[in-house]
Amino acid sequence: MNRPDDPDSAELAPQGPSKSQLKRDAHALQALGETLVALPAAQLAQVPLTEALREAIEQCRRITAHGGRYRQMQYIGKLMRGIDPAPIRAVLARFDATSAEARRRQHQVERWVEALVAGDEAVLGAFFDAHPHVDRQHLRTLARNAARELAAGRPPKARRELFRCLRDAAFGNEPLSDA
Repeated sequence: MNRPDDPDSAELAPQGPSKSQLKRDAHALQALGETLVALPAAQLAQVPLTEALREAIEQCRRITAHGGRYRQMQYIGKLMRGIDPAPIRAVLARFDATSAEARRRQHQVERWVEALVAGDEAVLGAFFDAHPHVDRQHLRTLARNAARELAAGRPPKARRELFRCLRDAAFGNEPLSDA
C-alpha cells in the first residue's frame, strides 16, 4: 500500500500521465478524426495525413451503418494516437480562419447592398472612394433596379447582381472596370 510517509512508496508512484488523462487525450484525437471525416474532399486533400489514416477516413465516409461507423471512428482515433496532431490542428485552424474571413466579407457586402438599395449616397461615395476602378454608372443602375424590385415585391435578380458586383469589385477578380 502506498503511504505518504513510506520512503519506498515514492518508487512505486506513476511517472507518466494518468489513465484518465490518456483517455481524455484519446477522445480529443477521436474528435479531431470526426472533424477530418466531416471535411470536404478539397480541404481534406490539404491536410497532412498518413496514407493509412487517409484511407481510414475515406472508408469511414462510405460506411452508413451506425455501429460500423462507430468502430471505424475508433480505428481512426487509434491511428491518430500514432501521429503528431499539431500540423493537422494548424491546417484546421487555417480553414476556420479562412471561413471566418469569408463570413466577415459577405456581411460587409450585404451591408453595402442594404445601404445602396436604401439610397444611402454616403455609403456609395465611400465605396467609390475605396474602389475607384468600379463602373459607377453600372453600380448606380443596379442599386436603382434593386430598389424598384424591392418596392414591387419582385424576385431580387438585380439585388443578387448588385451583391456579386460589389463582392467581386471589393474582394474578387474586380470585373467592374471603367475601361
